Amino acid sequence: MRTVSFGINISIDGYCDHTIGNPSEQLLDYFTGTMDDVDLFFFGRVMYQLMFPYWSDVARDQSGTAGENRFAERLTAIDRVVVSRSLDSADENTRIVRSNPAAELLKLKQLPGKKISVDSISLLPELIAAGLIDEFNLVVHPVIVGKGRRLLDAGSLQEKLELKLTDTIHFKSGCVALHYVRR
Repeated sequence: MRTVSFGINISIDGYCDHTIGNPSEQLLDYFTGTMDDVDLFFFGRVMYQLMFPYWSDVARDQSGTAGENRFAERLTAIDRVVVSRSLDSADENTRIVRSNPAAELLKLKQLPGKKISVDSISLLPELIAAGLIDEFNLVVHPVIVGKGRRLLDAGSLQEKLELKLTDTIHFKSGCVALHYVRR
């Protein structure tokens, strides 16, 4: 069975927002490396629309820094599933799923392949409750923002999820990557 990995950037005070930090080349290289074992992304609509077409354009035009270009090339080469009831279309190598994301992810998890990377805060409580998330990759940025979307809303989990820290990486920027697996 494939491993399902959830990854996100997060502030010290628990907010998840793509604008909280400015990734260094070292951090971009880290994110690019995390995709080595991934052959499928499972996005919610909001995250998908934050990522695409932006990174597709960077990959095509080579318009970023060297690290951004490497990240964009790797990201856009991987197949994607996006969960959305409202999205009319998606870019190439992306399939839209309209309902029952947990059942869809379970089917995908049972197929042969590499890791599945989940990038969706809105789907996270449902996927945790279904027992589908095997590991968590959190990159904590050295910033307190005081507003925005939280990783999990109060009361969104029926029971706590015990995790085991398996790796910590410190970056020159002050960011810390934390890798947890389910106990």
